[in-house]
Amino acid sequence: MAYHTNKEEIVTTMARIIGGIAVSHTPTIGFAYDTQKQHDPVWEPIFKGFEPVREWFKAQKPDVLVYIFNDHVTSFFFDHYSAFSLGIDKEYAVADEGGGVRDLPPAPGHPALAQHIGASLVADEFDMSFFQDKPLDHGFFSPMSVLLERANDQWPTTVVPLQVGVLQFPIPTAARCYKLGQALRRAVESYPDDLRVAIVSTGGLSHQVHGERAGFNNVEWDQQFLDAITHDPARLAQMTHAEFAALGGMEGAEVIMWLIMRGALSGNVKKVHSSYYLPSMTGIATLVLEDQSVPTPGQVQERHRQHMATQLAGAQSLTGTYPFTHAVSLKAYRVNKFLHRMTQPAHRQHFLSDEEGAFAAAQLTVEEQDLVRRRDWRGLIHYGVSFFMLEKLGAVVGTSNLHIYAAMRGESLEEFLKTRNASVLYSVAGKDSAKAADWDKTRK
Repeated sequence: MAYHTNKEEIVTTMARIIGGIAVSHTPTIGFAYDTQKQHDPVWEPIFKGFEPVREWFKAQKPDVLVYIFNDHVTSFFFDHYSAFSLGIDKEYAVADEGGGVRDLPPAPGHPALAQHIGASLVADEFDMSFFQDKPLDHGFFSPMSVLLERANDQWPTTVVPLQVGVLQFPIPTAARCYKLGQALRRAVESYPDDLRVAIVSTGGLSHQVHGERAGFNNVEWDQQFLDAITHDPARLAQMTHAEFAALGGMEGAEVIMWLIMRGALSGNVKKVHSSYYLPSMTGIATLVLEDQSVPTPGQVQERHRQHMATQLAGAQSLTGTYPFTHAVSLKAYRVNKFLHRMTQPAHRQHFLSDEEGAFAAAQLTVEEQDLVRRRDWRGLIHYGVSFFMLEKLGAVVGTSNLHIYAAMRGESLEEFLKTRNASVLYSVAGKDSAKAADWDKTRK
C-alpha cells in the first residue's frame, strides 16, 4: 500500500482492520449447535441471526480475528484475576466447563501479531497480563463454533484472544474499554504485514443469572444499545457499571467489551447486519460493522513502532544480557514449565529418581533434555530459560546460586567469588533444598 504526502512517498504494507463483529456468547448457542437444533423452531432464529455473519466472514476472509471475550471462571480463576489478559500462544484448546470438552479443534493463534499488540498496548500504558497454555471456554468457543465454517474440521483463520476480567469487581470501566479499543487500532495498524484483521467482541445482551433478579431482561435497552454502539459509542463509554447493570442486568454489564471492538474502528462505519432474539435467559444479538476509514500515513505507523521500542532500545548492546520477551517465553515455554514444576514435591521426586522418564513425560525436545541433563546453565539462558527456573533446578540438584552465576560467566566458582565482597554460598530457602546442598562440588 502506498501512502502519499506532500514531502515524500512512503511505500509500505501494513495490517488493516476490515470491520468489527459483536455477538452474544451465551452457552445456549453452543448447546443448540452441538445438539443440531438448527431447524428447531425455538432455536432456529439464533442460527438465522448468525448466518449473515458467517457469510460476511466467508466473503471477507480475514487473516486474523482479535477476539475479545470473558472467561467464566474456567481457565481464569480468582487466585489471579486480571483486567486484560492477552493470549500469545500458538493455539487455544477447548476448555472443559464441567460437562466434558466440546468436539471442536483448537483455534490457531497468531503469536507474532499477538506479541506486537501486547508490546503496543503496554507502551500505551495499559497494564496487561499475558497467557499461554490455557483452554478457552464458551465465552470464546460458543459463538466461534457458529460464526465460522470449518473445512476438514480446520478453522479458516487465526486468532488473538483478549480475555477481559468482568466478573470480580473492580473491573475495567466502559471508558477504559473504549480507550483500549483505540489503542488496539494503533497496535494493529502499525503491524508491518499485509493482514486483514477483524475485531470480534462477545457478550451480552441483557441478562442476569444470579440472585433474586435472575432472569432479568430488557429488550428496549438491548435495542437502544445496538443503536448506540453503532452511532454513539462515546456516550456508552460515559456509563457506570451500576447503570449498565440497572438497564441490562449485572452479568449483562459485560457488554462493555463491545466498546473495545467499537473503539478499534473509526468513527465512520457502515452497519451491514444486526439481529436480536430473546429465547430464554439472554438477549442474543449479532452486529457487523465495516470500517470506512482513510488509511493512516506511513510515518504515523513508523513513529508508533519507535514509541513501542523505546523502553528496550539499547538493551541488545549490553553484553551477556537477554531480555525475556514474549517470543522467548513462547519458544522456551515447555522447558520453563518443566523447571517451574520443581516447586511440586511429586515432580521433584520424579525428576530425582528418573530424570529421563521426567523428560519424556514433559515431552521436552532433544535439545531441551540435553541442556537440562548437562546442567548447562549458560546454554539454558541462551535457549530462553528464565534464571529463576535455573534457581529452582539448582535447589533440587544441590547447586548453589553462586555456582550457577559462575557457570553463566564462564568462570570457576573460585574465580567468581573473588569478584564478590563476601565468599558466601546460598540457594533458595527451604528444608528440601538444604538437604541436597553440597557446595564443594561444581557442576557445569
